[in-house]
Amino acid sequence: MATPVLMAVDDDERTRWAVDRELRHRYEPDYEVISTASPEAGIEILTKLADAGREVIVVLADQCMPGMTGTEFLTRARHIYPASRRFLLISWGDRTSVEGISQATYLGQIDDCLLKPAHARDEQFHGAISHYLEEWARTRGGGFEVVKVVGEELAFRSRELCETLARNGVQFGFHAADSPTGRQLLEQAGAASATLPVVMVFNGQTLENPSNAMIAEALGIKTHPKTALYDIAVIGAGPGGLSAAVYGASEGFATALLESEAVGGQASASSNIRNYPGFPHGISGADLAYRTFQQARVMGVDFIYGNRATGLRACGDERVVILADGSELHARTAIIATGCSYRRLGIPALEELVGAGVFYWSAVSEARALRGRDVFVVGGANSAGQVAVHLASCGANVTILSRGSSFANTMSAYLIKEIESSPAITVRYGVEVVDGSGCGCLESLTLKDRRSGREEAVPAQALFALIGVDPRTDWLPANVERDRSGFVMAGADVSPTGWPLARPPLPLETSMPSVFAIGDVRHGSIKRIAAAVGEGSIVIRLIHECLEAGCHLPELGSC
Repeated sequence: MATPVLMAVDDDERTRWAVDRELRHRYEPDYEVISTASPEAGIEILTKLADAGREVIVVLADQCMPGMTGTEFLTRARHIYPASRRFLLISWGDRTSVEGISQATYLGQIDDCLLKPAHARDEQFHGAISHYLEEWARTRGGGFEVVKVVGEELAFRSRELCETLARNGVQFGFHAADSPTGRQLLEQAGAASATLPVVMVFNGQTLENPSNAMIAEALGIKTHPKTALYDIAVIGAGPGGLSAAVYGASEGFATALLESEAVGGQASASSNIRNYPGFPHGISGADLAYRTFQQARVMGVDFIYGNRATGLRACGDERVVILADGSELHARTAIIATGCSYRRLGIPALEELVGAGVFYWSAVSEARALRGRDVFVVGGANSAGQVAVHLASCGANVTILSRGSSFANTMSAYLIKEIESSPAITVRYGVEVVDGSGCGCLESLTLKDRRSGREEAVPAQALFALIGVDPRTDWLPANVERDRSGFVMAGADVSPTGWPLARPPLPLETSMPSVFAIGDVRHGSIKRIAAAVGEGSIVIRLIHECLEAGCHLPELGSC
C-alpha cells in the first residue's frame, strides 16, 4: 500500500521550512511529507492524491496566507479528505485571530490549533500529531495480528466478534471464509469443516465458534475470580467502573473488576470525545478506556473478563456475585456499574439484518468500510451525534433521523454545531423508521413522516440505531430496589421500607447495604462520562464509611 501522507501549507518560507523539517525528521519514511507555499496548490495536490486513492491523514495550514486563510483552506480540504485531521498553525503570541479560530474549531471546520515549532525536536508540536497518529494506527489495523478471525462476512457473530475485539483494543484481522486467504488459513489450521467463525490466536491456538471468555483465556486473560475474599467487587468496566477500580486499588483495597463484553462500556465506541477535561485535542472512548484500564492493572486490580454476573446476594458481612459459569466472587462490598444497552427498533425485517448493515452499537470498526455509502443514524442524543460525525469524517453520506423536532434539549451544543457545519450530514426531524429490506444485507429503509403519515422507501447500506437505553439490571435480586424503568435506586432514593438497617443508606448505596450503584445504571444519574468517572472516585470514600459502620446481613438460606 502507498505510504500515507502528512501535508503542510504555509506561505512563510522560514516557518514552512521549520514545519517541514520537524515532520520529515520525525515521521519519514513511515509517512510521506508534502509541503507547499500556496493554499491553491495544496487543494490541487489533495485532489490529485484523492484521485490516485492515496490516504492523507494530517493536514496543517497557516492561518494568515494571501488569497485564502488557513481556515478556508482546511474547510475545503475537509470536502476532499473528510477523515483527515486538520490543524491550524499559529505563531507564539498571536492573539489577533483567537475568536475566529475558536469559532472554526467549534463549527468543526478545523480539529485543533497547533503552535508552530519554535526549535528542533519541539515536543509540544509533536504531541497532538503523535496522539492522532496513534489513534489512527489503532483503528486502521494492519501490522501484526494478535487474532485472526475467519468467518462469513455478513454473519452476525462474525461482525459482533470483530466489534468486541476492536472495542477491547485487540489487534485482529478478519478474513472471509470464502476468500483465498480465508480458505488457506482454515486448511493450515485443520479447520476446513469447523463451525464458523474460527479464531486463530498468535500463540497457535485455534478456536471454533468461541465465546468471548474462550478468546480471553486463549489470550491469557483471567476469566475466573480468586477464591480469596476481595474488599471490592466492581461489576462493569465502563468509565464509572474503571474509575472505581483505579481509586479502590490505589487506596489499598483488594479490588476485582468484572466485564463481560468491552472495557469502556458504551463509551469505548465513541470515536472522539471533545468535552472530556484534560484532552484538548479530544480522545476516543476506546483510548480513554484503554488508558484507564492500564492504570487499574498497574494499581493491582484483578481483572476478570467474559464471565457475566448473573446474581447477587448478601451473606453476613460478605456480598456474593454469582457468575455465568456457576462460580462465585466473594467481597466485602460491591459496586454495580453495568451501565445500559441500546434499545431495539423492534422491526422484524431489520432484526434479521443485525450485523449485516443494521447495528445497535457505534461505528468504530464499521466506519471505514462505509465511505461513499448512504448511512442512516437513528437517535437524537450525544451518542447518535458522535456516530454521525465520525461516519461523516470517514466519508459516508449520513442522514440523522429524529422523531423529535430539535436536538436542543438532547444533544451537546458542540455536536449540534458540528452536525450543522458538516456537508456530509443531513438531518430529518419528525421521521421514524418503520421497515427495511435486503437480501443478506441491508439495502433499503422505509421511513414515515410522523406529521403527515406519508411513507417512502430510501436506499441504505447501513443503519445505526441509538434510540435510548435500558439498564442492565435484570440479573439483580428483588431486594435491590429499582424504578419502573429498571434503574437502581440509591442513597436518598431508596424507600424506607426497603432498607434493612438502623442507619440511613449512604449516597450511592442501594437497598442492599454495602452494595453501591454508579454511572448510567443508577436512577437519576447524569448521562455523562465525566459524571460516571466522578462517581467512581466518590464511591470509594463511601466504602470507607460503610466498612467502618459495618453491614452484617444474615442470609436467608445457605451462603
